Amino acid sequence: MYDPTRLAALVAVAEAGSITRAAERLGYTTPALSQQLAKLEREAGTALLVRHHRGARLTGAGELLVARARRVLDELAQARHELARLTGLSGGILRVGTFQTAGIHLLPPVLSAFRRAHPDVELTVADHEPPTGVAAVAAGDVDLALTHSYQPADPVPLPSSVRAEPVLVEELVLVTAPGHALAGDSARLPLAELAGQPLISMAPHLPARRGVESALARAGATPSVRVPAPGYALVCALVSAGLGVAVVPEMVARTAATPVGMRRLEPGELRRTIAVVYRAEETAPAADAFRALLRGAFGRAGQT
Repeated sequence: MYDPTRLAALVAVAEAGSITRAAERLGYTTPALSQQLAKLEREAGTALLVRHHRGARLTGAGELLVARARRVLDELAQARHELARLTGLSGGILRVGTFQTAGIHLLPPVLSAFRRAHPDVELTVADHEPPTGVAAVAAGDVDLALTHSYQPADPVPLPSSVRAEPVLVEELVLVTAPGHALAGDSARLPLAELAGQPLISMAPHLPARRGVESALARAGATPSVRVPAPGYALVCALVSAGLGVAVVPEMVARTAATPVGMRRLEPGELRRTIAVVYRAEETAPAADAFRALLRGAFGRAGQT
């Protein structure tokens, strides 16, 4: 049984015409490649190369073995390619759903890392604001999707075919116009201090925000402007213009396109959980690999 690495070394020498040039091509030192060739000759029980001052040439036995080695190496390469396709990490399509905030600020580095690791897998990305991403996964329209939930809130049941894996939990924070009196302190602001403040509300009828809006209402924060669509860019723009304050995820506050002040709240119980949802009963290696990358990338994001 010949070592494929040594067979590849012999083929490289045959093509390069010298051990030194073959070593450069393969990333070996010349002595290391010479050792591999010597071991192959011992396995073959005969000389495979004639070394001379201009390089090296194959013996008759070397020519015979190179011809066979090329076929063996081609078959091994084909086998590796077919196994990769079988595991779903070479060829095929991975369809990803995401909501806007995560799609802009968290997902691109994960997509880039996945493309580097699995360049043959075609990627598609679709916009699915929660909870539509869950429905898209259940229906088979996407392979996995990023979604979110807010606390406090009543849990929303998932379809039986879908599982959710939390990848990032972030606090909700207060955003204000720059220079606002409430933003000028590093201490946490009690929710009760929001009483009477004009609030830019994400509309209490939205299921994802209903519990948060109820908590703010109990603290005395009454809506001044309602934004029915889940568009945090608009909320932050209205806050920046001085129309009121808002309570938004920390990632939204830190990446706002318009200037805003930010302050943490007390108690820090208002949170958003970002999760990846996927079909539980399917074996999807590409989706599994992507989820692993999400765990690493989003975990680092949560530590910054």
